[in-house]
Amino acid sequence: MDSTAVARFEAGRGRLAALAYRLLGSAADAEDAVQDAFLRWQAADRDRIDVPEAWLTKVLTHLCLDRLRSAHTRHERAAGAWLPEPLLDGDPMLGPADTFEQRESVSLAVLTLMERLSPVERAVYVLREAFSYSHAEIAGILDITESASQQHTHRARVRVAAERRGAAAPDPASARRVVEEFLAAAVSGRTERLVALLTDDVTAVSDGAGLAKRLLRFTTRERVASFVRAGFRPTEAKRRLAGGSPAIHIAAVNGAPAVLAVVDGRVVGAVVCAVSDGRVASLHGVASRDRLTRLDEAWRRSGPGVPVIAAW
Repeated sequence: MDSTAVARFEAGRGRLAALAYRLLGSAADAEDAVQDAFLRWQAADRDRIDVPEAWLTKVLTHLCLDRLRSAHTRHERAAGAWLPEPLLDGDPMLGPADTFEQRESVSLAVLTLMERLSPVERAVYVLREAFSYSHAEIAGILDITESASQQHTHRARVRVAAERRGAAAPDPASARRVVEEFLAAAVSGRTERLVALLTDDVTAVSDGAGLAKRLLRFTTRERVASFVRAGFRPTEAKRRLAGGSPAIHIAAVNGAPAVLAVVDGRVVGAVVCAVSDGRVASLHGVASRDRLTRLDEAWRRSGPGVPVIAAW
């Protein structure tokens, strides 16, 4: 392949990766899909491609749809042990964040809700909400009619909006202050204060540090508070599992404040919090190592500041 063709693909790699991440919820899978798109680009008769960006978007979207429809993916996600992969803010794979819709489409809460959409609904929702494609463009990408694109968009919006938590996101500084107070209540054992910092319809989801076969799910303020209090209670068993006594940091992950547990510079756990009206509306806890690889690499490069708790 000539250098011009390679340069043209590389110029759009970031946008393709951001699209693939939103569709798949996994940085590793997104990277694989982008590489497969590059191989298709390499083998294509490029002289017959009038608009390379449109061609690559269509190829990548269909590669992602194939992955979402695969038997392996359906089994993994239906088994109830799947959560989106968290990414540190600033990661180029998070893509555009100029509008509320773009930021929301990459939140862990919405990525998790999109699991309830069909693959085509998910693709239409992402192309429309996060990348502002017209229904005519989406119809061409997915080989459907404009009317079908409109219908899929409407259904996806309704399904996501019906269960969305923390939609009215505060400014980052306010959200961080809420999570700092939430963390202080969690580690101090002040259960009443912890309950007061949760919304009435709060939800919590955790991968159980990779020890559970299925995700742990909690609803009601009391159950979530009990789960959080138990999770943040230091024990020697937890320290052995983490590989040491973690330092606790607060960072921005997928556009939301997150509590990170860090041992010897390595992120061993993340709790991402959606904040609404001054309270925590949802929590997503991730500790499985294969889900933290990219976040950990970005964290090491970022030069993290002083922890809020030096040794947990």
